[in-house]
Amino acid sequence: MKAELKPRIELANRTKLETVIPLEVPFTIFVDPSDACNFQCKFCPTGNREMLKGINRIPGIMDFDLYKKIVDDICEFPHPIKVLRLYKDGEPLMHPKFPEMIAYAKQKKCSIEVDTTTNASLLTPEKSRQLIDAGLDRINISVEGVSSEQYKQFSGYELDFEKYVENVRYFYENKKNCLVCVKICGDILSEEEKKKFLDTFGNISDRIFIEHIAPCWPNFELTDVKVNNEQGIYGQPIKEVMVCPYIFYSISINSDGKASLCFLDWARKLIVGDARTESIKEIWNGEKLYEYRKLHLEKRRKEHPVCGVCGQLTHCLPDDIDQYSEMLLEKISKAR
Repeated sequence: MKAELKPRIELANRTKLETVIPLEVPFTIFVDPSDACNFQCKFCPTGNREMLKGINRIPGIMDFDLYKKIVDDICEFPHPIKVLRLYKDGEPLMHPKFPEMIAYAKQKKCSIEVDTTTNASLLTPEKSRQLIDAGLDRINISVEGVSSEQYKQFSGYELDFEKYVENVRYFYENKKNCLVCVKICGDILSEEEKKKFLDTFGNISDRIFIEHIAPCWPNFELTDVKVNNEQGIYGQPIKEVMVCPYIFYSISINSDGKASLCFLDWARKLIVGDARTESIKEIWNGEKLYEYRKLHLEKRRKEHPVCGVCGQLTHCLPDDIDQYSEMLLEKISKAR
């Protein structure tokens, strides 16, 4: 197997957040090209279309002029962000101008890297060439099964699995400098199926990993799949923190331009600004984000109806800054 067996996020050699907060420039900004998806995965709120209707979340794609405004806004920071992540709730490849979105960000040099996460079902050879030529730095491919039958059962999608594999192979063989990461949820697979996954994708990816099911989406109950309460999503010990680290280094822009506190805000209950009428810099330094950060550093997260029930902070934790909360609260207060 050519691929390195490693999670899609960097768990080692991470920046110690307690040494850099408050950040003048965010590390990561999520921008959602499309909050619609062609899949209906059992673990994902976007797949539950009736539920989305109930909260009046109408799936759509981002206006390209709005996207360019967002990228131009990001360029106003004193130096580039680390990652522009073109993904949040939906399938990015459903946006007809997705390659142009990548190319525009690379041209403007607003971030060191531009990456995306995709189910890759729409990844034809032509589309692959467009993404690669646009300068995509990294593609995270979420595999949802090891057969066409599993895709139908788990994602409600008719997929020719053999053709799908060949399309991923084409991207890998023509990727230039783009890092190809492939992952799957192993809790729905037998040991034989896990081996098939590694054998199938291990030589057509740079990084590969088998994850666990985690209750990461707040206020979304996983009913048809069982959460793994023995190990976290990357196999790490399950542990809860009172301070969310994400809100100190990242922010998310939904497809309609509204800014969410974090990338898990599927129900749009954590809105902290609007990129249509505010600059990204204004939102990043705004009062709403400050109040959320203060709430967390005061260890009052459990008082919040959304943040208080977020499984990301038990099963998917990359950083722990709880012990530095008092010091960081003083620092962000003085910076106001």
